[in-house]
Amino acid sequence: MNHDWILDVLTFLTDLGYAGISLALMIEVIPSELVLSYAGFMVSAGKITFIGAFLSGVIGGTAAQLFLYWLGYFGGRPFFDKYGKYMLIHSKHLIASEKWFEKHGTIVIFTARFIPIVRHAISIPAGISRMPLSTFSLYTFAAMLPWTLLFMIIGMELGTHWELIEVIGVRYIKPLSVIALFTTAMYLFFSMRRNKRVD
Repeated sequence: MNHDWILDVLTFLTDLGYAGISLALMIEVIPSELVLSYAGFMVSAGKITFIGAFLSGVIGGTAAQLFLYWLGYFGGRPFFDKYGKYMLIHSKHLIASEKWFEKHGTIVIFTARFIPIVRHAISIPAGISRMPLSTFSLYTFAAMLPWTLLFMIIGMELGTHWELIEVIGVRYIKPLSVIALFTTAMYLFFSMRRNKRVD
């Protein structure tokens, strides 16, 4: 990936302050891992505070998913079939997300945030299915807390080498994916047991 334009965009946005971090996550032109690791670097450089950057990351990441939720709610699948490619959301993302959502239910709004491919579009089937906004918002907000914290801390540790998150981040995303899958499996297992007892 060409980091020159990424650095230019991130520099421009972070010059806007904390709102720039949120905006960078909301427009989703740059992967959130890079945005958050750069925010961590800015914290380590003393240009912004940790709390301010963390809150901006959580708010921006949550807002980005709410935007996709509303597009799914009002636009439905036809909207993304026609315009999804312009938002970097391809059919494989939609198909995988829809299968996950249909199979595992609302819990995936939290766990799927840590699974590649699925996490980019999981908000869309939630909107299409008219999942309650309060539940969706809660799960999304909860998922953004560890995601933001993790990559900010890594960015702080990497310092000026924050862009290496593309390589180093994979080491963390893989175990997170395993944990997310395990959590989903446990949730489904206990949900099935509870339903059998009710029956």
